[in-house]
Amino acid sequence: MSGRTLWKGYIQFGNINVPVKLHTAVKEDRIQFHLLHKRDHVKLHQQMICAYEKVPVPAEEWAKGFELEDRKYILIDPAELEQAGPEDGRMIEVHEFVKTAQIDPIFLERMYYLEPDTTLKGYNALAGALKETGTAGICTWTMRRRSYLGALQINGKVLCLSTLRYADEVIAVKSLELQKAPVSEKELKIASDLISQLSASFQPQKFENEHQKKLQALIDKKARGEKITVLRPRHLKPTAPDKLLEVLEASMKKVA
Repeated sequence: MSGRTLWKGYIQFGNINVPVKLHTAVKEDRIQFHLLHKRDHVKLHQQMICAYEKVPVPAEEWAKGFELEDRKYILIDPAELEQAGPEDGRMIEVHEFVKTAQIDPIFLERMYYLEPDTTLKGYNALAGALKETGTAGICTWTMRRRSYLGALQINGKVLCLSTLRYADEVIAVKSLELQKAPVSEKELKIASDLISQLSASFQPQKFENEHQKKLQALIDKKARGEKITVLRPRHLKPTAPDKLLEVLEASMKKVA
């Protein structure tokens, strides 16, 4: 498996321990810019400035504090933070199994691959069982002094571990206070037909990061000394409710 091992441990469910190695499953590929002094193009460095004295404060004089009320803090020592932190462990503890379809995507955060370590038998047995039952294992583990909640799932023949948000981190959709708007049967039928016309199998490789491509093209042009023409952005107008049917019909003609 490509990529370096981030962490080693065991998947524990019941009395079974499955040794695994954890690898990242995603990567960020973004163009990075540096903040420079406009006059001489030298990199700028951030400083911690005291809001009262207006002078830089060296790292040895920093302290962490929790604000109880306006401008009233309690200080927390590094040793106290260390004591309150989770103990490092090597166990991914599975607490229960749920149907994979029951996990709302809003709870999913980052995904990791789990590679078998030293033995394949237990790994393959667990992977096969998850696939057969269509379930995911809800688990907890500690990595790099941080506790995680996660879902152990199967992807093809590979076990994957996705970090999950806690329930109190998810904002209920009912907070949006969405208004009801009637849709006619004809509007619904044309919208459904339009979706059918545009339906395809999921092939993410067909799509590229257009913003990244434009940034790279901009950098290449400026590196060659070419002049950049700044265009005014185009603003889209929302479809008026009384024009919905007309726009849907026009869209159908485009894809027909």
